[in-house]
Amino acid sequence: MPAGWVSSELAALYDEHSRAIFYLALRFLGDPQKAEDATHDVFLKAFRRLEQFRGDASVRTWLYRIAINRCQNICQSWHSRHIYADSGDAVLENTAARTDSPLRVLETKELGQRIQHTLDALSEEYRLLLLLVADEELSYEEIAALVGQSADAVRGKLHRARKAFAAHFEKTV
Repeated sequence: MPAGWVSSELAALYDEHSRAIFYLALRFLGDPQKAEDATHDVFLKAFRRLEQFRGDASVRTWLYRIAINRCQNICQSWHSRHIYADSGDAVLENTAARTDSPLRVLETKELGQRIQHTLDALSEEYRLLLLLVADEELSYEEIAALVGQSADAVRGKLHRARKAFAAHFEKTV
């Protein structure tokens, strides 16, 4: 562990960012088990390399970069290209309140499935941009740094990604 860091600070870092990293991984990978594994991998790598964090970006942006790389590596593996899992139940567990009616729970699950199918139909680049912009704490400049493009390029591609998402979403009705 880097000098100056105590386990309570690492636990706080995990508590603050793990849900956002898991959600990104879940939507990127479409499999709750893979997303959970990827989330743990991200934090293990981050904790091991904390002394390398230079502070050029926020901790959240740094963790997202690690998560994106991990998810892309998983997607490129042979195993993930040949096995498909549905993230609908995991999305439902994370979004449905215990007081929701069964009809509301079903509607939420169906909407989550439509969103995931629509994201799956998009290119990896568009999917990634939409997932990153969904995190309202990231600016266009931070997203641009994560994907290695200019903020203007990100804005333009996000516009096209949103249009593509809307077109695919309408087809899933």
